[in-house]
Amino acid sequence: MKTPLGRFRVAEKIGHGMPTGTIFKSRVPLQPDDPLPETEDWVTSRILWLDGLEEQNANTRERFIYIHGTKHEDKIGNPASHGCIRMRNADVIELFELVDEGTPVVIRE
Repeated sequence: MKTPLGRFRVAEKIGHGMPTGTIFKSRVPLQPDDPLPETEDWVTSRILWLDGLEEQNANTRERFIYIHGTKHEDKIGNPASHGCIRMRNADVIELFELVDEGTPVVIRE
């Protein structure tokens, strides 16, 4: 349940135009009256859904491995997920605008 390593591509971009800090559940933005997710491990602001391109990471998309924003920006740089790459919300929004679906991604230790 760690972050997979190797070569990937951005398979799907989710959250275009949503406000900073928008919370997503199952890749759908929560509406103001929706209950908050049971966990505090929120996916926020934008989602770059990754697709693994190598045998050892071929299940990345099925594992729902994303690059996404987090409410826990103070924990950036420390392992704290089951595989996703968390970014500060402002940074993931900027990255979201810079890349297209299909953009190559390399994850190294």
